[in-house]
Amino acid sequence: TALFVAAARALEARKPDPLAVDEYAEVFCRAVGGPWADLLDGNAPDHPLKTAEFGIPFVAFQAGRTRFFDAYFRDVAAAGVQQVVLLAAGLDSRAYRLDWAPGTTVFELDQPRVLEFKRETLAATGAVPKAERREVAVDLRDDWPQALRDSGFDPSKPSAWIAEGLLIYLQASAQEQLFTGIDSLASAHSHVAVEEGRPMDSAEFEAKLAEAKNVDDSRGQWYQMIYNEQYAPAAQWFSERGWSAEETVLTDYLASVGRTVDNRDADAEYMLSSVSLVRAVKN
Repeated sequence: TALFVAAARALEARKPDPLAVDEYAEVFCRAVGGPWADLLDGNAPDHPLKTAEFGIPFVAFQAGRTRFFDAYFRDVAAAGVQQVVLLAAGLDSRAYRLDWAPGTTVFELDQPRVLEFKRETLAATGAVPKAERREVAVDLRDDWPQALRDSGFDPSKPSAWIAEGLLIYLQASAQEQLFTGIDSLASAHSHVAVEEGRPMDSAEFEAKLAEAKNVDDSRGQWYQMIYNEQYAPAAQWFSERGWSAEETVLTDYLASVGRTVDNRDADAEYMLSSVSLVRAVKN
């Protein structure tokens, strides 16, 4: 999934009018090679990201999401926040490509192998983080708040959090634990940004899941990895706990930045219309 997203960002960056440019996305794809390098070289015409029905909408989805959260972090930096937490950081390269407030520390939480791959791949290109980058190798099902504190995070100071491309892979109870962990560690004037998806009708999801088990492709694998659950809408949850929250539907955001997507299939239609992007500030 991390490479799927990186490849989409790399394809977007090549457009004459990209919504967002992640110059390291292609680096990750080429480091892995195989079909990911073939895709960028135009040698994989059957790759899912090249299809008009799914690939084009998915690239637009990732481009819009990246632009939205990049803008969020630029606002965070302008506000002088010096603690940034990337939950399930994956191949997020923002520590390297965004300009941060002086003295900023970016805490990246993820599995050890993911963090190691990113660090070694970018180091090989000579890339240097634009803030102090601290890896927190932890499974988010474990006691990640303690691991974060052990890495030097200071709950008494404002912080900025992001949960991008994460909630869909968590059960509802784990989503609640994640939100609670953020709220418990965030001081006043902290920020959070969340991507969330509206759950599919349960019967429809079960049908998709049954079908996916008989199909060996990327979308079939994806349905087997996700949970069709939501504990509570993020804007509502944080608002009830003293945060000022704002929700933006992905399709509305794409329209606002001049990117409309036609001819999308049923999966792509649901993917775009069900996603919301949330920003909140703790009062």
